[in-house]
Amino acid sequence: MKPTHRSDHPHNRRVGEEGVTTMSEYVMISGILTGLFIVMLLLVNANFMENPANTITYLAFTDIGNGVPTRIVDFYAIAPENGTISSGFDIPNDIAGRSYFVEMGNLAGEDPSTQNVEVFRDSISTHIAIAGIGSTKRAGGNTTGAGINRISYDSREF
Repeated sequence: MKPTHRSDHPHNRRVGEEGVTTMSEYVMISGILTGLFIVMLLLVNANFMENPANTITYLAFTDIGNGVPTRIVDFYAIAPENGTISSGFDIPNDIAGRSYFVEMGNLAGEDPSTQNVEVFRDSISTHIAIAGIGSTKRAGGNTTGAGINRISYDSREF
C-alpha cells in the first residue's frame, strides 16, 4: 500500500478552489441582481409614481381652470354699473404636495376675446377660456393656491 498525504490527494486540492469559485459566483450574481434592482427602482419611480401624479395634477389644474372663469363670469353678472365689488374665493393650496400658479386674462393682446386662465407648474399647464365675458370686459391678474384669493371689479377699470 502506498501511503498518501492529504495534500497530495486530488480532491483535497480542489476544496480551496471550490470555495473561491462559490464566493465569486455569489458576488457576481449578487452584483447583477443589485444592478437589476436599481434599474427597477428607477423605472418604478418614473412609471408608477410620477406619471399618475402628473395625470392627477393635470386634471386638478383643469378643474381649477374651469372654476376660476366660472367665478369671474358670476362676478361679472352681479357687477354694478358704477362702483366696486370684491369677493374672496378659495382654491386648493397645493396639488400633489406642490404649489402652482394661476394667470388670468390677455391684457397685452389686442383681441380681448382671447382671454384665458392658465394654471401651471413646471411642465404641466392648462389653458381654459374665460367664456361669457371675453368680448365685453377684460379680466386679468394672477394668484397662487395659497390663502384666500380675491376677485375685484371696479366700474372705472383697473
